[in-house]
Amino acid sequence: MPSSGAGSAAQRGGGIDARAAVASDRIGEGVSVGPFAVIGPHVELERDCRVAAHAVIEGRTRVGARTTIGPHAVVGAPPQVRGLRAEDAGELVIGADNQLRELTTVHAGSAGSRTELGDANMLMAYAHVAHDCIIGNGVELANCVQLAGHVRIGDHAVLGGLAAVHQFTRVGEHAFVAGAAMAAQDVPPFCQVAGDRARLYGLNVVGLRRHGFSADERRALSQALRLLYGADLLSRGIEAAAADASISQYASVQRLLDFARSSKRGLCRAVIAKAARRGAGSAT
Repeated sequence: MPSSGAGSAAQRGGGIDARAAVASDRIGEGVSVGPFAVIGPHVELERDCRVAAHAVIEGRTRVGARTTIGPHAVVGAPPQVRGLRAEDAGELVIGADNQLRELTTVHAGSAGSRTELGDANMLMAYAHVAHDCIIGNGVELANCVQLAGHVRIGDHAVLGGLAAVHQFTRVGEHAFVAGAAMAAQDVPPFCQVAGDRARLYGLNVVGLRRHGFSADERRALSQALRLLYGADLLSRGIEAAAADASISQYASVQRLLDFARSSKRGLCRAVIAKAARRGAGSAT
């Protein structure tokens, strides 16, 4: 039953405004819910979550501890898929310590599937995460970023404001997608891309420094990119990088090559092939 006053708030451990409509009985300790927020009957809020005024959380949605849902956010709504009934929608699973700012939208998975967000992500105002997306940990989606269905975002990736990612496209770990970029092919890990359609401009040097990648490891990644993008076929570039013992010793290089091997949409192109053959940008 919806909460209906101070008595209900006290029973739930505090913080639920009397004007909120809370139909779930799976509300963790220390959760706060603002006025006119709506919490559906199948929603689970783990301890110390904060739900702001007018936010809506619906569907089969689990929200991890200490996550904040901003004003007017809509979380767990049915996917925007023609012919799919709302009651047949899948799940939404959100990890701990996330920030979903005002007016963000995160949709549940399609039938029999789910949308997933890891831990410690920030979704800024108006960001949209469509059905069946999987977002890792420590990801930042700036204002108005738009993710289509089935997108995969790796750990610590950053997407600038107004960037968009085509359905079934992947953005690798520690990648940087510039503001207003349109990514229709896979964005390699550790790289930065920009433009419509997104083109590779080299390593995400600033991001790699911030996360403790050494100069030697950055140079190894730069060399791997040179080999990947300098070859006439991606498969040959992967073979060349894997055969170079001076760079393949790094786990990050191996993850970059694994990402390239598993690409179904192909990697986004370098801004100019000649630049890629010169070294895919500065590694320092």
